[in-house]
Amino acid sequence: MHIGILGTGMVGRILAVKLLERGQQVSMGTRDVAVTLAKTGPDGMGQPPLSEWLRQNSGVELGNFHQAAQAEVLINATNGTGSLAALEAAGEAALEGKILLDLANPLDFSRGMPPTLSVKDTDSLAEQIQRRFPALRVVKTLNTMNVSLMVDPASLEGGDHTAFVSGNDETAKSAVVSYLKAWFGWREDRIFDLGDLSTARGTEMLLPLWLRAFFKLGNVPFQFKLVY
Repeated sequence: MHIGILGTGMVGRILAVKLLERGQQVSMGTRDVAVTLAKTGPDGMGQPPLSEWLRQNSGVELGNFHQAAQAEVLINATNGTGSLAALEAAGEAALEGKILLDLANPLDFSRGMPPTLSVKDTDSLAEQIQRRFPALRVVKTLNTMNVSLMVDPASLEGGDHTAFVSGNDETAKSAVVSYLKAWFGWREDRIFDLGDLSTARGTEMLLPLWLRAFFKLGNVPFQFKLVY
């Protein structure tokens, strides 16, 4: 399957490597390819410049957002505040009818750390994306955990923790569950369907708690577990 990842940061890179290992075709999208490749220093997370990373992961194709959106299935791994702009650049025609795994969170760093949420309570980033692109099939998932657990859930407690999914399209949600299992090794009994896309408000609003635990633990992978 051809998978398009929107975003070239740490999350997008780790997802790309895992998907290549699973035998998938992977394209990554950025706003301006030339500008991205011209960067020579590490990014804000200490990652090497993308040009160097691509030399080490030559199976990944790099293009702009529109080119990456030609893939069969899309993953939103952009910064949440830039997600709508990235999808606008991809273009409505390229997005029509496709499934988008939305991993982004609406984190606002304009007032420093910890960030606040730019969308909350009565709306979510996932719903904003769905309203703007009604023909896109948005499924919110994997946005409440370290990226290392997104792609390797068994590395913590044998995978005995929860991945939430939210979406309006039941067929798209079922497909995403199958992707989580096949691509990343998620156990079906640890994937919890919250309901329609409005339930993404809940998982996005977990981030203030997640971030405080992250700072307290010192970057130790952890995840929420639903017990019932």
